[in-house]
Amino acid sequence: MESPNLEFEYGDTDTLTAELSELYSYTEEPEFALNRDYFEEDFRSHGTVLSEQRAYVMRLLDALEVTDRDKRLKVSRAILYLAQGAFDECDSEADVLRWSRHNVFLLYDMGIFTALLELLSMEIDNNQACSSAVRKPAISLADSTELRVLLSIMYLMVETIRVRTEDDGPEWKAAREAFRNELASPLYNGEPFALLLFTMVTKFCSMNAPHFPMKKVLLLLWKTTLFTLGGFEELQEMKVRRREQLDLPPLPEDSIRVVRAMRAASPPATAMELIEQQQSCDPRLSSRLPWAPKVREKDIEHFLETSRNKFIGFTLGSDVETLVGLPRPIHESVKTLKQHKYVSIAEVQMKREEELQQCPLTLGEEEVEDTPAETLYLGMLPNLSQFVIALLKLLLAAAPTSKAKTDSINILADVLPEEMPITVLQSMKLGIDVNRHKEIIVKAISALLLLLLKHFKLNHIYQFEIVSQHLVFANCIPLILKFFNQNIMSYISAKNSICVLDFPHCAVHEMPELTAESLEAGDNNQFCWRNLFSCINLLRVLNKLTKWKHSRTMMLVVFKSAPILKRALKVKQAMMQLYVLKLLKIQTKYLGRQWRKSNMKTMSAIYQKVRHRLNDDWAYGNDIDARPWDFQAEECALRENIERFNSRRYDKNRNGDFAPVDNCLQSVLGQRVELPEDFHYSYEMWLEREVFSQPIQWEGLLQGP
Repeated sequence: MESPNLEFEYGDTDTLTAELSELYSYTEEPEFALNRDYFEEDFRSHGTVLSEQRAYVMRLLDALEVTDRDKRLKVSRAILYLAQGAFDECDSEADVLRWSRHNVFLLYDMGIFTALLELLSMEIDNNQACSSAVRKPAISLADSTELRVLLSIMYLMVETIRVRTEDDGPEWKAAREAFRNELASPLYNGEPFALLLFTMVTKFCSMNAPHFPMKKVLLLLWKTTLFTLGGFEELQEMKVRRREQLDLPPLPEDSIRVVRAMRAASPPATAMELIEQQQSCDPRLSSRLPWAPKVREKDIEHFLETSRNKFIGFTLGSDVETLVGLPRPIHESVKTLKQHKYVSIAEVQMKREEELQQCPLTLGEEEVEDTPAETLYLGMLPNLSQFVIALLKLLLAAAPTSKAKTDSINILADVLPEEMPITVLQSMKLGIDVNRHKEIIVKAISALLLLLLKHFKLNHIYQFEIVSQHLVFANCIPLILKFFNQNIMSYISAKNSICVLDFPHCAVHEMPELTAESLEAGDNNQFCWRNLFSCINLLRVLNKLTKWKHSRTMMLVVFKSAPILKRALKVKQAMMQLYVLKLLKIQTKYLGRQWRKSNMKTMSAIYQKVRHRLNDDWAYGNDIDARPWDFQAEECALRENIERFNSRRYDKNRNGDFAPVDNCLQSVLGQRVELPEDFHYSYEMWLEREVFSQPIQWEGLLQGP
């Protein structure tokens, strides 16, 4: 059965309302009233209504410093109620969002975030809570109460301030920039805020803190990274600026616009249909290819090397100018290739790195721009492997294809109620809640991984390469393929939402009675935004890991990804199809002639939608024999380059090779040398073999040079 076209617009995030509602699980719903009650109790206990909001917030801030844990929790709940928009005073969802925004900027201005950060650090280091959680046979929502309240306030502050609106005044714009700089700077124990959240993730995954509410931590980590580093459109602008700085020609097109203008293929058009479309069109509006072709410098070198070998019998290395002795059509081909030559920022960075490695003294110190991405990379570098492994462990635990194992990490600590359901209705509600909870975790991790890869790639290619390599070594490629090895259409159209329980709807409307029928019916949306978003993110990550990497492309072949990816083409959404087709294109030549013959519709869709590399032999596979698959050699060579880069740029003792040499005989002989333990056993044998038994030609030493 053919699926309908999906009217989905890909962006950094869903709508603000959707993003705020996903912060809370449905099990937490009774806590909204609890927050309101503590706020009202606190407000009443201070007599007259305080006309001055700032004075009241200041009093709450002072109360946060009390030592009594229960009192502190009550104050935190009152602050959370304010950040939630004081919903009891509101008549509509729009009212709640407006007051939430007003209160959040006020809370930030009064320094609430810094106070919350201290409390969060205390809760992370609360060994008593950690050890009691480790000993518990079953962990529930009650074990993470303090952490959930703190993280919820922080998330509301980060997400609300991050989102720009038309009526933001100059004060709020200034506050946004200040908050962004604050989060990106190493202000918190010498590290940016994201690092604290990363350590929470690794602590949770090492089973030392099973009560951490992981969904909230991951959402806050993703939004902090998005806020501090910038979203996809900001990335595009940064890329344009960086190309200008490096004197590179402008990008051939704006990729975001091209992808948004694409239509889904249904099913992929045949060559004949394409010709008919072209003939029926106005010639000025013919079915033009969406992307300008690109050619790399090494492609031109390879083309000339082959041509010289064929026509004149010798080569000239990397010379791409000399065309002597080559026939006229080759001249024309080289001219066309040069017209479409594209030099990437990564190529410039790699070339520059090579020069810095070869001439460290003459080129001097490299000036490293202090970008938020640079600060984050520097903080992540010592524990990068643990961070990557932890994120992938969580992704695996949340994937719908994963079977519940007793030894796998429990990601449901912040969704399971204290008392398990006893009625069918309660069980259905919890089932939806658990599925939704997992979907949100996948959404946050997929978006976070993509952001990190894209920003590090722009900042420096070897920062991107080290994160990529850690992902590959931690089995990210088979994990993503495993994720797609399910009924993707049913994942994308999953109805794991109960709209009447979503915030802020549930806070301002009377709760209708839930029935099994209403829960089964779900919402009437055509698809689930978060699941389609996650699928596209994971496909983009897979593309980033495999692009131009022969050994990783072969992993796609070995793990039999073609049928899995082909099934994903059933989803009629242009952007998702594009990234699936890209992954199929890079491995087509290795799938054999029979596969290509029986998948002509897919081949024509690749031709239609994916960028062309002018002398790329993707559709024929003639050069397969010349490319042996040596996974280790390729990855080891890459790792060497990465380590040299990290050592040169970040190792404080990196100039050891160029330190002044002590050539004073007395000083050198007087130095104490640490000798291995077994030295005295073998020393006499060594003397006998290397000194006494060797004849010395004394005359030879006396003769002049």
